[in-house]
Amino acid sequence: MSEHPATWLLSGVRPLGGAACDLLLRAGSIAEVGPAGSLGAAGAEVLDGDGLVALPGLVDLHTHLREPGREDAETVETGTAAAAVGGYVAVHAMANTDPVADTAGVVEQVWRLGREAGHVDVRPVGAVTAGLEGERLAELGAMADSAAGVRVFSDDGRCVSDAVLMRRALEYVKAFDGVIAQHAQEPRLTEDAQMNEGELSGRLGLRGWPAVAEEAVIARDALLAGHVGSRLHVCHVSTAGSVDILRWAKSKGWRVTAEVTPHHLLLSDELVSTYDPVYKVNPPLRTRDDVDALRVALADGTVDAVATDHAPHPVEDKECEWAAAAFGMVGLETALSVVQDAMVDSGLLDWAGVADRMSVRPARIGRVAGHGRALAVGEPAHVTLVDPAARRAVDPATLASRSRNTPYAGMSLPGRVVATFLRGRPTQLDGKLTS
Repeated sequence: MSEHPATWLLSGVRPLGGAACDLLLRAGSIAEVGPAGSLGAAGAEVLDGDGLVALPGLVDLHTHLREPGREDAETVETGTAAAAVGGYVAVHAMANTDPVADTAGVVEQVWRLGREAGHVDVRPVGAVTAGLEGERLAELGAMADSAAGVRVFSDDGRCVSDAVLMRRALEYVKAFDGVIAQHAQEPRLTEDAQMNEGELSGRLGLRGWPAVAEEAVIARDALLAGHVGSRLHVCHVSTAGSVDILRWAKSKGWRVTAEVTPHHLLLSDELVSTYDPVYKVNPPLRTRDDVDALRVALADGTVDAVATDHAPHPVEDKECEWAAAAFGMVGLETALSVVQDAMVDSGLLDWAGVADRMSVRPARIGRVAGHGRALAVGEPAHVTLVDPAARRAVDPATLASRSRNTPYAGMSLPGRVVATFLRGRPTQLDGKLTS
Protein backbone atom coordinates (compact mmCIF):
# COMPACT_ATOMS: atom_id res chain seq x y z
CA MET A 1 0.00 0.00 0.00
CA SER A 2 1.34 3.43 -0.94
CA GLU A 3 2.06 5.92 1.82
CA HIS A 4 -0.13 9.03 1.87
CA PRO A 5 -0.65 11.74 4.47
CA ALA A 6 -3.26 11.14 7.16
CA THR A 7 -4.64 14.63 6.52
CA TRP A 8 -5.98 15.98 3.22
CA LEU A 9 -7.30 19.41 2.40
CA LEU A 10 -9.75 19.36 -0.49
CA SER A 11 -9.66 23.00 -1.49
CA GLY A 12 -12.49 24.75 -3.30
CA VAL A 13 -14.62 21.67 -4.03
CA ARG A 14 -18.37 21.96 -4.61
CA PRO A 15 -20.33 19.52 -2.41
CA LEU A 16 -23.31 18.19 -4.38
CA GLY A 17 -22.57 20.82 -7.03
CA GLY A 18 -23.24 23.72 -4.66
CA ALA A 19 -21.04 26.57 -3.43
CA ALA A 20 -17.29 26.02 -3.31
CA CYS A 21 -15.80 25.18 0.07
CA ASP A 22 -12.86 23.48 1.75
CA LEU A 23 -13.06 19.99 3.25
CA LEU A 24 -10.42 18.87 5.73
CA LEU A 25 -10.09 15.09 6.04
CA ARG A 26 -8.27 13.83 9.12
CA ALA A 27 -8.01 10.42 10.79
CA GLY A 28 -10.74 8.93 8.62
CA SER A 29 -13.35 11.63 9.20
CA ILE A 30 -14.35 15.02 7.88
CA ALA A 31 -12.67 17.24 10.46
CA GLU A 32 -13.61 20.71 9.20
CA VAL A 33 -15.74 22.36 6.53
CA GLY A 34 -15.28 26.03 5.67
CA PRO A 35 -15.59 28.60 2.91
CA ALA A 36 -13.24 28.13 -0.04
CA GLY A 37 -9.74 29.22 0.88
CA SER A 38 -10.46 29.46 4.59
CA LEU A 39 -8.95 26.24 5.89
CA GLY A 40 -5.37 25.21 6.37
CA ALA A 41 -3.62 22.39 8.19
CA ALA A 42 0.06 21.85 8.84
CA GLY A 43 1.31 18.74 7.10
CA ALA A 44 -1.84 18.28 5.05
CA GLU A 45 -1.71 17.23 1.42
CA VAL A 46 -3.65 19.81 -0.59
CA LEU A 47 -5.81 18.82 -3.54
CA ASP A 48 -6.90 21.74 -5.69
CA GLY A 49 -10.59 21.10 -6.20
CA ASP A 50 -11.44 24.10 -8.36
CA GLY A 51 -14.36 23.06 -10.58
CA LEU A 52 -14.74 19.64 -8.94
CA VAL A 53 -18.02 18.33 -7.57
CA ALA A 54 -17.72 16.48 -4.25
CA LEU A 55 -20.08 13.56 -3.66
CA PRO A 56 -20.38 11.10 -0.80
CA GLY A 57 -18.47 8.00 -1.93
CA LEU A 58 -20.52 5.90 -4.33
CA VAL A 59 -22.06 2.59 -3.22
CA ASP A 60 -22.92 -0.17 -5.69
CA LEU A 61 -25.67 -2.64 -4.85
CA HIS A 62 -24.86 -5.03 -7.70
CA THR A 63 -21.30 -6.04 -8.60
CA HIS A 64 -20.01 -9.35 -9.94
CA LEU A 65 -16.46 -9.87 -8.69
CA ARG A 66 -16.38 -13.49 -9.98
CA GLU A 67 -14.02 -14.72 -7.26
CA PRO A 68 -13.99 -17.54 -6.23
CA GLY A 69 -14.13 -19.63 -9.39
CA ARG A 70 -13.95 -17.30 -12.38
CA GLU A 71 -10.72 -15.44 -11.77
CA ASP A 72 -10.13 -15.45 -15.53
CA ALA A 73 -12.89 -12.82 -15.76
CA GLU A 74 -12.34 -10.83 -12.56
CA THR A 75 -10.94 -11.05 -9.05
CA VAL A 76 -11.81 -9.20 -5.89
CA GLU A 77 -8.54 -7.28 -6.35
CA THR A 78 -9.18 -6.20 -9.95
CA GLY A 79 -12.92 -5.64 -9.54
CA THR A 80 -12.54 -3.44 -6.49
CA ALA A 81 -9.73 -1.54 -8.23
CA ALA A 82 -12.19 -0.81 -11.05
CA ALA A 83 -14.73 0.29 -8.45
CA ALA A 84 -12.29 2.76 -6.87
CA VAL A 85 -11.42 4.21 -10.28
CA GLY A 86 -15.15 4.69 -10.88
CA GLY A 87 -15.64 6.59 -7.62
CA TYR A 88 -17.01 3.75 -5.49
CA VAL A 89 -16.14 3.19 -1.85
CA ALA A 90 -18.38 0.15 -1.25
CA VAL A 91 -19.73 -2.64 -3.44
CA HIS A 92 -22.06 -5.57 -2.93
CA ALA A 93 -20.51 -8.73 -4.39
CA MET A 94 -23.11 -11.01 -5.93
CA ALA A 95 -23.39 -14.64 -4.95
CA ASN A 96 -23.15 -16.46 -8.30
CA THR A 97 -19.54 -17.51 -7.83
CA ASP A 98 -18.05 -21.02 -7.89
CA PRO A 99 -18.57 -22.22 -5.22
CA VAL A 100 -21.76 -20.24 -4.76
CA ALA A 101 -21.76 -17.80 -1.84
CA ASP A 102 -24.45 -19.74 0.00
CA THR A 103 -22.60 -20.45 3.26
CA ALA A 104 -20.89 -18.42 5.96
CA GLY A 105 -17.51 -19.76 4.82
CA VAL A 106 -17.76 -18.48 1.27
CA VAL A 107 -19.14 -15.03 2.14
CA GLU A 108 -16.41 -14.60 4.75
CA GLN A 109 -13.79 -15.53 2.11
CA VAL A 110 -15.06 -12.80 -0.22
CA TRP A 111 -15.25 -10.31 2.66
CA ARG A 112 -11.65 -11.02 3.71
CA LEU A 113 -10.39 -10.74 0.13
CA GLY A 114 -12.01 -7.32 -0.02
CA ARG A 115 -10.32 -6.22 3.20
CA GLU A 116 -6.96 -7.42 1.91
CA ALA A 117 -7.36 -5.55 -1.39
CA GLY A 118 -8.27 -2.36 0.47
CA HIS A 119 -9.70 -0.45 -2.51
CA VAL A 120 -13.33 -0.41 -1.35
CA ASP A 121 -15.49 -1.98 1.33
CA VAL A 122 -16.83 -5.30 0.02
CA ARG A 123 -20.22 -6.46 1.28
CA PRO A 124 -20.94 -10.01 0.11
CA VAL A 125 -24.44 -10.84 -1.09
CA GLY A 126 -25.59 -14.26 0.03
CA ALA A 127 -27.52 -16.67 -2.15
CA VAL A 128 -31.22 -17.10 -1.43
CA THR A 129 -31.23 -20.78 -2.35
CA ALA A 130 -28.58 -23.46 -1.96
CA GLY A 131 -26.40 -23.57 -5.07
CA LEU A 132 -28.76 -21.10 -6.76
CA GLU A 133 -30.85 -24.16 -7.60
CA GLY A 134 -34.16 -22.73 -6.42
CA GLU A 135 -35.06 -25.81 -4.39
CA ARG A 136 -34.29 -25.00 -0.74
CA LEU A 137 -33.17 -21.97 1.21
CA ALA A 138 -29.47 -21.37 1.71
CA GLU A 139 -27.93 -20.74 5.15
CA LEU A 140 -29.41 -17.25 5.44
CA GLY A 141 -29.10 -16.97 9.19
CA ALA A 142 -25.53 -18.26 9.30
CA MET A 143 -24.48 -15.77 6.62
CA ALA A 144 -26.20 -12.95 8.50
CA ASP A 145 -24.38 -13.93 11.72
CA SER A 146 -20.99 -14.33 10.00
CA ALA A 147 -18.13 -11.84 10.14
CA ALA A 148 -19.37 -10.58 6.76
CA GLY A 149 -22.70 -9.57 8.32
CA VAL A 150 -24.71 -10.31 5.17
CA ARG A 151 -27.96 -8.39 4.86
CA VAL A 152 -28.71 -8.69 1.12
CA PHE A 153 -29.57 -12.05 -0.42
CA SER A 154 -30.01 -12.77 -4.12
CA ASP A 155 -29.87 -15.60 -6.64
CA ASP A 156 -29.01 -12.96 -9.26
CA GLY A 157 -28.45 -14.52 -12.64
CA ARG A 158 -31.43 -16.69 -11.82
CA CYS A 159 -34.92 -15.91 -10.58
CA VAL A 160 -36.37 -17.34 -7.39
CA SER A 161 -39.34 -18.51 -9.41
CA ASP A 162 -41.04 -20.68 -6.76
CA ALA A 163 -43.56 -18.45 -5.00
CA VAL A 164 -43.59 -20.55 -1.81
CA LEU A 165 -39.79 -20.46 -1.55
CA MET A 166 -39.79 -16.71 -2.18
CA ARG A 167 -42.34 -16.18 0.57
CA ARG A 168 -40.26 -18.24 3.00
CA ALA A 169 -37.15 -16.24 2.17
CA LEU A 170 -38.95 -12.94 2.71
CA GLU A 171 -40.27 -14.17 6.05
CA TYR A 172 -36.89 -15.50 7.17
CA VAL A 173 -34.89 -12.31 6.63
CA LYS A 174 -37.34 -10.20 8.65
CA ALA A 175 -35.62 -11.46 11.81
CA PHE A 176 -32.43 -9.50 11.04
CA ASP A 177 -33.79 -6.77 8.77
CA GLY A 178 -32.46 -8.42 5.64
CA VAL A 179 -33.61 -7.86 2.07
CA ILE A 180 -34.26 -10.26 -0.79
CA ALA A 181 -32.97 -8.86 -4.09
CA GLN A 182 -34.87 -10.55 -6.89
CA HIS A 183 -33.68 -11.14 -10.44
CA ALA A 184 -37.12 -10.76 -12.01
CA GLN A 185 -37.22 -13.19 -14.91
CA GLU A 186 -39.93 -15.81 -15.33
CA PRO A 187 -37.84 -18.72 -16.70
CA ARG A 188 -40.58 -20.38 -18.72
CA LEU A 189 -41.20 -17.18 -20.66
CA THR A 190 -37.52 -16.61 -21.46
CA GLU A 191 -36.25 -20.02 -22.53
CA ASP A 192 -33.51 -19.45 -25.13
CA ALA A 193 -34.40 -15.75 -25.27
CA GLN A 194 -31.72 -13.57 -26.83
CA MET A 195 -33.00 -9.97 -26.93
CA ASN A 196 -36.02 -7.78 -26.21
CA GLU A 197 -39.18 -9.18 -27.78
CA GLY A 198 -40.61 -6.93 -30.44
CA GLU A 199 -40.61 -6.10 -34.11
CA LEU A 200 -36.82 -5.88 -34.13
CA SER A 201 -36.27 -9.36 -32.65
CA GLY A 202 -38.48 -10.81 -35.37
CA ARG A 203 -36.59 -8.97 -38.07
CA LEU A 204 -33.20 -10.07 -36.69
CA GLY A 205 -34.29 -13.67 -36.22
CA LEU A 206 -33.46 -13.70 -32.48
CA ARG A 207 -35.79 -15.25 -29.93
CA GLY A 208 -37.61 -12.52 -28.05
CA TRP A 209 -37.49 -11.77 -24.31
CA PRO A 210 -40.90 -10.36 -23.40
CA ALA A 211 -41.30 -7.49 -20.96
CA VAL A 212 -44.02 -9.43 -19.16
CA ALA A 213 -41.45 -12.01 -18.03
CA GLU A 214 -39.97 -9.32 -15.78
CA GLU A 215 -43.17 -7.55 -14.87
CA ALA A 216 -45.07 -10.67 -13.77
CA VAL A 217 -42.37 -11.59 -11.23
CA ILE A 218 -42.18 -8.05 -9.85
CA ALA A 219 -45.96 -7.95 -9.38
CA ARG A 220 -46.01 -11.33 -7.64
CA ASP A 221 -43.10 -10.50 -5.34
CA ALA A 222 -44.43 -7.07 -4.45
CA LEU A 223 -47.65 -8.75 -3.34
CA LEU A 224 -45.68 -11.28 -1.31
CA ALA A 225 -43.55 -8.56 0.31
CA GLY A 226 -46.67 -6.62 1.21
CA HIS A 227 -48.32 -9.74 2.60
CA VAL A 228 -45.45 -10.70 4.92
CA GLY A 229 -44.24 -7.16 5.66
CA SER A 230 -40.71 -7.81 4.47
CA ARG A 231 -38.16 -5.97 2.34
CA LEU A 232 -37.98 -6.70 -1.39
CA HIS A 233 -35.41 -5.15 -3.72
CA VAL A 234 -35.83 -5.54 -7.48
CA CYS A 235 -32.62 -5.88 -9.46
CA HIS A 236 -31.96 -4.19 -12.83
CA VAL A 237 -35.46 -2.97 -13.73
CA SER A 238 -35.69 -2.60 -17.50
CA THR A 239 -39.25 -1.92 -18.69
CA ALA A 240 -41.86 0.81 -18.52
CA GLY A 241 -44.37 -1.74 -17.28
CA SER A 242 -42.09 -2.61 -14.36
CA VAL A 243 -42.01 1.08 -13.44
CA ASP A 244 -45.82 1.16 -13.34
CA ILE A 245 -45.91 -1.86 -11.02
CA LEU A 246 -43.29 -0.34 -8.72
CA ARG A 247 -45.30 2.89 -8.47
CA TRP A 248 -48.37 0.87 -7.53
CA ALA A 249 -46.47 -1.17 -4.92
CA LYS A 250 -44.98 1.93 -3.34
CA SER A 251 -48.40 3.60 -3.24
CA LYS A 252 -49.46 0.72 -0.98
CA GLY A 253 -46.68 1.52 1.46
CA TRP A 254 -44.97 -1.81 0.88
CA ARG A 255 -41.23 -2.10 1.54
CA VAL A 256 -40.22 -2.41 -2.10
CA THR A 257 -37.14 -0.79 -3.63
CA ALA A 258 -35.59 -1.07 -7.07
CA GLU A 259 -32.45 -0.34 -9.06
CA VAL A 260 -31.68 0.51 -12.68
CA THR A 261 -28.37 -0.02 -14.46
CA PRO A 262 -26.49 2.73 -16.28
CA HIS A 263 -26.75 0.82 -19.55
CA HIS A 264 -30.54 0.59 -19.33
CA LEU A 265 -30.59 4.38 -18.88
CA LEU A 266 -28.59 5.03 -22.04
CA LEU A 267 -28.66 2.14 -24.53
CA SER A 268 -31.59 0.67 -26.44
CA ASP A 269 -32.27 -2.57 -28.30
CA GLU A 270 -31.55 -0.90 -31.66
CA LEU A 271 -27.86 -1.61 -30.98
CA VAL A 272 -28.53 -5.36 -31.23
CA SER A 273 -28.91 -4.85 -34.99
CA THR A 274 -25.10 -4.98 -35.13
CA TYR A 275 -25.13 -8.54 -33.73
CA ASP A 276 -22.20 -7.44 -31.54
CA PRO A 277 -22.37 -9.61 -28.38
CA VAL A 278 -21.06 -6.73 -26.28
CA TYR A 279 -24.72 -5.59 -26.26
CA LYS A 280 -26.01 -8.95 -25.01
CA VAL A 281 -27.12 -8.45 -21.43
CA ASN A 282 -29.64 -9.83 -18.91
CA PRO A 283 -32.21 -8.31 -18.80
CA PRO A 284 -31.87 -7.28 -22.42
CA LEU A 285 -31.60 -3.75 -23.73
CA ARG A 286 -35.15 -2.52 -24.23
CA THR A 287 -36.86 0.06 -26.43
CA ARG A 288 -36.22 3.78 -26.42
CA ASP A 289 -39.63 4.27 -24.76
CA ASP A 290 -38.49 1.98 -21.93
CA VAL A 291 -35.27 3.98 -21.57
CA ASP A 292 -37.26 7.20 -21.28
CA ALA A 293 -39.60 5.67 -18.67
CA LEU A 294 -36.65 4.44 -16.60
CA ARG A 295 -35.07 7.89 -16.61
CA VAL A 296 -38.28 9.50 -15.39
CA ALA A 297 -38.69 6.81 -12.71
CA LEU A 298 -35.16 7.35 -11.42
CA ALA A 299 -35.72 11.10 -11.37
CA ASP A 300 -38.98 10.91 -9.42
CA GLY A 301 -37.70 8.24 -7.02
CA THR A 302 -39.88 5.35 -8.15
CA VAL A 303 -36.61 3.61 -8.96
CA ASP A 304 -34.43 4.15 -5.90
CA ALA A 305 -30.90 3.55 -7.07
CA VAL A 306 -28.42 3.14 -9.87
CA ALA A 307 -26.56 -0.18 -9.67
CA THR A 308 -23.94 -1.22 -12.18
CA ASP A 309 -24.56 -4.97 -12.59
CA HIS A 310 -20.82 -5.00 -13.43
CA ALA A 311 -20.56 -8.36 -15.23
CA PRO A 312 -17.03 -9.09 -16.49
CA HIS A 313 -16.32 -11.89 -18.95
CA PRO A 314 -13.12 -13.14 -20.61
CA VAL A 315 -12.64 -12.36 -24.30
CA GLU A 316 -13.61 -15.82 -25.53
CA ASP A 317 -17.02 -15.59 -23.83
CA LYS A 318 -17.96 -12.37 -25.62
CA GLU A 319 -16.09 -12.29 -28.93
CA CYS A 320 -18.06 -15.10 -30.53
CA GLU A 321 -21.38 -15.59 -32.29
CA TRP A 322 -24.32 -13.92 -30.57
CA ALA A 323 -26.15 -17.08 -29.47
CA ALA A 324 -23.06 -18.52 -27.78
CA ALA A 325 -21.99 -15.31 -26.06
CA ALA A 326 -22.37 -14.72 -22.33
CA PHE A 327 -24.76 -12.09 -21.00
CA GLY A 328 -23.27 -9.04 -19.34
CA MET A 329 -21.28 -5.80 -19.48
CA VAL A 330 -18.65 -4.19 -17.28
CA GLY A 331 -19.75 -0.90 -15.81
CA LEU A 332 -18.02 0.24 -12.63
CA GLU A 333 -15.58 2.62 -14.31
CA THR A 334 -18.15 4.32 -16.54
CA ALA A 335 -21.27 4.39 -14.36
CA LEU A 336 -20.99 7.95 -13.08
CA SER A 337 -20.26 9.30 -16.57
CA VAL A 338 -23.26 7.48 -18.01
CA VAL A 339 -25.51 8.83 -15.27
CA GLN A 340 -24.21 12.34 -15.91
CA ASP A 341 -24.97 11.91 -19.61
CA ALA A 342 -28.43 10.39 -19.17
CA MET A 343 -29.66 12.24 -16.09
CA VAL A 344 -27.62 15.34 -15.19
CA ASP A 345 -26.84 16.82 -18.58
CA SER A 346 -30.45 16.15 -19.63
CA GLY A 347 -31.72 18.12 -16.62
CA LEU A 348 -33.51 15.20 -14.98
CA LEU A 349 -31.28 15.08 -11.88
CA ASP A 350 -28.94 17.50 -10.17
CA TRP A 351 -25.78 16.38 -8.36
CA ALA A 352 -27.65 16.12 -5.06
CA GLY A 353 -29.98 13.68 -6.82
CA VAL A 354 -27.02 11.69 -8.12
CA ALA A 355 -25.61 11.46 -4.60
CA ASP A 356 -28.98 10.23 -3.36
CA ARG A 357 -29.38 7.56 -6.07
CA MET A 358 -25.74 6.38 -6.16
CA SER A 359 -24.70 6.66 -2.51
CA VAL A 360 -27.38 7.51 0.05
CA ARG A 361 -30.15 5.13 -1.01
CA PRO A 362 -27.86 2.22 -2.02
CA ALA A 363 -26.18 2.41 1.40
CA ARG A 364 -29.56 2.46 3.11
CA ILE A 365 -30.96 -0.44 1.08
CA GLY A 366 -27.83 -2.54 1.61
CA ARG A 367 -27.49 -1.57 5.30
CA VAL A 368 -23.90 -0.38 4.77
CA ALA A 369 -23.03 1.40 8.00
CA GLY A 370 -21.03 4.61 7.69
CA HIS A 371 -21.66 5.06 3.97
CA GLY A 372 -24.03 7.34 2.08
CA ARG A 373 -23.64 10.07 4.68
CA ALA A 374 -23.60 13.84 4.31
CA LEU A 375 -20.30 15.62 3.65
CA ALA A 376 -20.40 17.15 7.13
CA VAL A 377 -18.10 17.47 10.12
CA GLY A 378 -17.77 14.23 12.05
CA GLU A 379 -18.95 11.99 9.22
CA PRO A 380 -16.72 9.28 7.73
CA ALA A 381 -14.49 10.73 5.00
CA HIS A 382 -15.87 8.77 2.07
CA VAL A 383 -15.59 11.26 -0.79
CA THR A 384 -15.73 11.10 -4.58
CA LEU A 385 -14.48 14.06 -6.61
CA VAL A 386 -15.67 14.41 -10.20
CA ASP A 387 -14.84 16.92 -12.91
CA PRO A 388 -18.18 17.36 -14.72
CA ALA A 389 -16.64 19.54 -17.45
CA ALA A 390 -14.23 16.84 -18.64
CA ARG A 391 -14.93 14.46 -21.50
CA ARG A 392 -13.21 11.20 -22.32
CA ALA A 393 -13.28 8.53 -24.96
CA VAL A 394 -13.70 5.09 -23.40
CA ASP A 395 -10.72 2.85 -24.17
CA PRO A 396 -11.22 -0.77 -23.04
CA ALA A 397 -7.45 -1.29 -22.93
CA THR A 398 -7.14 1.20 -20.07
CA LEU A 399 -9.78 -0.32 -17.80
CA ALA A 400 -8.70 -1.49 -14.35
CA SER A 401 -11.09 -4.42 -14.63
CA ARG A 402 -9.62 -7.70 -15.83
CA SER A 403 -12.31 -7.87 -18.53
CA ARG A 404 -12.92 -5.56 -21.47
CA ASN A 405 -16.60 -6.12 -22.36
CA THR A 406 -17.69 -2.50 -22.21
CA PRO A 407 -20.50 -1.32 -24.52
CA TYR A 408 -19.05 2.20 -24.48
CA ALA A 409 -15.78 1.48 -26.33
CA GLY A 410 -14.86 4.55 -28.39
CA MET A 411 -17.80 6.53 -27.05
CA SER A 412 -17.20 10.02 -25.69
CA LEU A 413 -18.69 10.34 -22.20
CA PRO A 414 -18.90 13.38 -19.92
CA GLY A 415 -17.28 13.65 -16.51
CA ARG A 416 -14.14 12.20 -14.98
CA VAL A 417 -13.65 10.83 -11.49
CA VAL A 418 -10.57 12.68 -10.24
CA ALA A 419 -10.21 11.13 -6.79
CA THR A 420 -11.82 8.61 -4.46
CA PHE A 421 -11.31 8.73 -0.70
CA LEU A 422 -12.12 5.80 1.59
CA ARG A 423 -12.08 6.82 5.26
CA GLY A 424 -9.93 9.81 4.33
CA ARG A 425 -7.38 7.76 2.41
CA PRO A 426 -7.14 8.18 -1.37
CA THR A 427 -7.72 4.89 -3.15
CA GLN A 428 -7.20 6.50 -6.56
CA LEU A 429 -6.00 9.86 -7.82
CA ASP A 430 -6.45 10.85 -11.48
CA GLY A 431 -7.29 7.27 -12.34
CA LYS A 432 -4.15 5.84 -10.75
CA LEU A 433 -4.57 3.45 -7.86
CA THR A 434 -2.87 4.45 -4.63
CA SER A 435 -3.38 1.23 -2.70
